Amino acid sequence: MTVAFRPRPSVVRRDSGLYGYERALSRRGLGPVAGVDEAGRGACAGPLVVAAVVLGDRMIDGLDDSKLLTASRRASLFERITVTAKAVSVVVIPPGEIDARGLHRSNIGGMRRAVARLPCHPGYVLTDGFPVPGLPAPSLGVWKGDQVAACIAAASIVAKVTRDEMMVALHERHPRYGFAVHKGYGTADHRRALSTYGPCPDHRFSFSTVARSGAGEVMGENEVGAGAV
Repeated sequence: MTVAFRPRPSVVRRDSGLYGYERALSRRGLGPVAGVDEAGRGACAGPLVVAAVVLGDRMIDGLDDSKLLTASRRASLFERITVTAKAVSVVVIPPGEIDARGLHRSNIGGMRRAVARLPCHPGYVLTDGFPVPGLPAPSLGVWKGDQVAACIAAASIVAKVTRDEMMVALHERHPRYGFAVHKGYGTADHRRALSTYGPCPDHRFSFSTVARSGAGEVMGENEVGAGAV
């Protein structure tokens, strides 16, 4: 069983910058450091996408929480990350799996799989927001990690850009829902489309927003799971 290792509070200063966690852990011989984050947790349609990233030796200027960046800036950083990172891994969890297993279990499982699929073995793993048991290396959940740790910020960008591209593709299959615009989140326009047309097979039927819209119409294509959100 992996034992969690938590650095002493004095190791990472508040003014250490976005690379402070990686530097502190590497000084203790705990590199390389992998960051893990997901995109699509709060959406009621489309997949959950989890990314794990081990950054390269060169710093990448402009890394930040993907939600705070413009689409063009995310795309530019995504290209730099994928070209310069030591390792990148992406796991896509479809809506049916989310419905069957529940959102949190799917998220935890996706993070484990993303780390396990990295082509290099990390010495330490930083996850966004909460601890993840069962990782193959010591780990730490970092509050608002995508804003304070470079590797988590990079993972958030990879996950977000990957998922947004998938939602644009879903828009081509189901144009009446507007997935290319809201990316599956429960906006007013999305809720109106659900009320008008009912859900499609790429919606998450265990989510209350979708269940209230008439999930029974397509139950044969997606089974409703437990743990409604």
